Amino acid sequence: MPSEFTGKHVTVAGLGVSGVPAAKVLHGLGAHVTVVNDGDDERARTQAAELESLGVTVRLGDGDTLPEGTELIVTAPGWKPTKPLFTAAGQAGVPVWGDVELAWRLRGLDGRKAAPWLAVTGTNGKTTTVQMLASILKAAGLRTAAVGNIGVSLLDAVTGDTEYDVLAVELSSYQLHWAPSLRAHSAAVLNLAPDHLDWHGSMEAYAADKGRIYEGNRVACVYNVADRATEDLVRAADVEEGCRAVGFTLGTPGPSQLGVVEGLLVDRAFVEDRQKNAQELAEVSDVNPPAPHNIANALAAAGLARAFGVSAAAVRDGLRAFTPDAHRIAHVADVDGVAYVDDSKATNTHATEASLAAYESIVWIAGGLAKGATFDELVTGAAKRLRGAVLIGADRALIREALARHAPEVPVVDLDRTDTGAMPQAVQEARRLARPGDTVLLAPACASMDMFTNYNQRGDAFAQAVRELGA
Repeated sequence: MPSEFTGKHVTVAGLGVSGVPAAKVLHGLGAHVTVVNDGDDERARTQAAELESLGVTVRLGDGDTLPEGTELIVTAPGWKPTKPLFTAAGQAGVPVWGDVELAWRLRGLDGRKAAPWLAVTGTNGKTTTVQMLASILKAAGLRTAAVGNIGVSLLDAVTGDTEYDVLAVELSSYQLHWAPSLRAHSAAVLNLAPDHLDWHGSMEAYAADKGRIYEGNRVACVYNVADRATEDLVRAADVEEGCRAVGFTLGTPGPSQLGVVEGLLVDRAFVEDRQKNAQELAEVSDVNPPAPHNIANALAAAGLARAFGVSAAAVRDGLRAFTPDAHRIAHVADVDGVAYVDDSKATNTHATEASLAAYESIVWIAGGLAKGATFDELVTGAAKRLRGAVLIGADRALIREALARHAPEVPVVDLDRTDTGAMPQAVQEARRLARPGDTVLLAPACASMDMFTNYNQRGDAFAQAVRELGA
């Protein structure tokens, strides 16, 4: 039992996926734990009852007041730094950690080997890349798991019964903000685009939090050659002596890069004499699906795996074994020569830009909650690929207006509906616009909560409507 927690008064801010495990772990380490939570709904009361049965104090309906005697706060990642609770903590000199920071400090608990972390962040593609990485590591015979922002508790991974050789860790900007001492073996920033600016306050602050993932890296900082901002974060990072910058590109790689040559994924970073030599890792066709942004994800995962000493054969085998999660550029069906693709996970313009770039002739289904986004740049870049557009959701007018400005020749169907029944109608309208060889693509560029519980339900509704077309 680490002495630093024995008898310590720790406040856990927030219940849910991260707060409940944190409270249990800290209580088990001998801390006096108080959980504070903004909500007081049925789910919160159920979680509170479970924790109280263990001897944890829970305070529902007030997440802003600092409990008396608090010596440390462990917060859920989504709680904004501007909350009064954290202002009071700053005034009292109380440190604030996230659950990732707690997990990092608890590595090697009970004398076990502390598994190194291969960490991934970015605006889009994090989950897919981490899952690809875990598949590659498993193909190499390593004991591993995909953990973190992917929905699997890091605390469970570092304090559970399973011992790992290495962890594939997805980290959000929120988690990185609250993890000041994290030092990964190697890390990747996949891309940077404006997102969560209401939480971070500015693009500069958002990028700075993403860049924390590179701090103290030991072997490799993997960056996106096509996204200069990611390389800038590498340059700004304070890394261990000998840590290398390794780029990934969809073009021909230079020395210290991974890239694509004549349908092959190749490595010019982790080879002898990288000025002259390259190592074939896999074929582009080994990536599922082989869309450009997904090939970039595969290269980033390969870069991290190679930094850990994984063989080229394991990279190939891991990519072949990988199956992407639902609603990520997933082919649903072909109907009358038209492909129907579900990318409901494309909830912002950056993700949708990558999705649209994967197909030549598209009937685009889009719309939902824009979250303050603008669509002019997105439409300008995709205009030549658009056969037509079908718009749904609360903020569809913003996309319609961008289409009118930058793609006036593209036919647009504006469905004045925000109910879940709009999706079957949207699919029918898309079918009417499509021609054989086209792709009907659900890539909304918006959040789903105006019409659906989440992007999963939205994608399921699309897939069901497509299946009914072919019935």
